[in-house]
Amino acid sequence: MNRRSTLIDELNIDSSITLKESSKICLRNLAAHKPRFANRRYPRKRCAAVLVALFVGRMGDLYVILSSRAKTLRTYAGDTSLPGGKWEEGDEDMEDTARREAFEEIGLPIDRHRVPLLCVLDPFLARNQLIVTPVVVLIKDNTLEPVLNKAEVSQLFSHPLRSLLQTTAPLTMSTLIPAHPYLAYQNPDTHYYSWYDIKWHIGKTPVRMHTFLTGREDQGMKPLLGLTASILIEVAEAGYKRAPSFAKFAPGEPPRHERIKYAMVNEPLLAQAAQEDGITEWLARSKRKVDNTVQQARL
Repeated sequence: MNRRSTLIDELNIDSSITLKESSKICLRNLAAHKPRFANRRYPRKRCAAVLVALFVGRMGDLYVILSSRAKTLRTYAGDTSLPGGKWEEGDEDMEDTARREAFEEIGLPIDRHRVPLLCVLDPFLARNQLIVTPVVVLIKDNTLEPVLNKAEVSQLFSHPLRSLLQTTAPLTMSTLIPAHPYLAYQNPDTHYYSWYDIKWHIGKTPVRMHTFLTGREDQGMKPLLGLTASILIEVAEAGYKRAPSFAKFAPGEPPRHERIKYAMVNEPLLAQAAQEDGITEWLARSKRKVDNTVQQARL
């Protein structure tokens, strides 16, 4: 029997963990999830992975572990994020990359029994021209203690996974910034906003991003936003099998895989890495479709 298919049964045997029925369904759905583009090649030098580590809370709900990046980092300093980083020589796949980075950043053991794989999602395109693959795992052993790499991570906390599909704050969130709802539309030049349109390179077609308050903003921590928020929305969608109660996409927003193809043809770092990895044949076939997508977006 497939290892992932027995996860929920094993958790039910553990008397210390009581799963809600909705959490059981979510885990089963995630364990059965298959990425659409699993066989697509991407340039390894521009690949990265993040670990979406879920665990079961005391009331049987699913939570995701988040970290606050150290404020001394050169990029994304202080951001609320998922553990992860770039692919390195020796990593067999993106799961290896995500697990290695999580071990280095927060001390999560590379133990496929205590922290089994649930699924891998199709990749996302980051602003720095990295192709980021989310790897979803379940922490079965709630006695594991984090070991933070203070040079990279200043703090760990958790957030209810289901709340990434709603516009209202979870009941566990007692503190919110006055006049800033959990998820609310504001201008992109303000610090707190729920989603806004960014002009990407595909013509004038916008890409919508989202921000969720975590209830820790009064402690100087940043909200959950951007790529991290987009990834977690998709994890929650795949698990709970329902769309969010807010607008996920901007009008006319192109599919994520089309944006990645466009970037691999037109963005210098990605295009050069693709050439070095010998992915030119796939790019040649894709270029015509990409050009058509750009032309339609400009109409």
